[in-house]
Amino acid sequence: MGKSLTWSKLSRALKNSYVEMALLSIIFLGSVFAFWFAVKIALRTDYPLLVVASTSMLPTLDVSDIIIVQGTNASEIKAAPELEGDIIVYYRSSDRIVHRAIDKKFENGTWYFQTKGDNNPGPDPWFSEKLLVGKVIGVIPLIGNVPLFIRTPLGTVLIILLFILMLLIEYVPELWGKQGQEQESQISQNLSVWRNH
Repeated sequence: MGKSLTWSKLSRALKNSYVEMALLSIIFLGSVFAFWFAVKIALRTDYPLLVVASTSMLPTLDVSDIIIVQGTNASEIKAAPELEGDIIVYYRSSDRIVHRAIDKKFENGTWYFQTKGDNNPGPDPWFSEKLLVGKVIGVIPLIGNVPLFIRTPLGTVLIILLFILMLLIEYVPELWGKQGQEQESQISQNLSVWRNH
């Protein structure tokens, strides 16, 4: 008897639209995090997917392309001039740079790289393998427009407004429905009282 009563309460609670929305949100967010974690492990880098944000690698990479980055050993990176070297991602201060490896050298047990954007007139300064994020192994064109737009102030405001609009669409009709039911109930009670007099 106790188990069926508990199951009945749980079943009613799960049918509540607020609980359904919360469960779906948790499942969705959990799936996204699980996917991201799995991709990071598979590609051996903390940044497996990045959006190209500048024109320095035109025509090879365009703004809004999503690049797939794989962590790699510095010794395996091919450095060569004239579009033959690997495209790599590395840190420069707090930014991540996506340029082509044009030269490399091994000194005192550490690899050093020089890179250049395909669309840039000159090479970048040398950097050590400690700043290396990984090598570009794939490109998905144009999809990066969405994350680039969301980073802008207008994009942020629009995302917030869309979220508020979704909440209003989901819950305001339900609240109006409850108010209408309460009003109908009050009218029924008033009619019942009036008839009894």
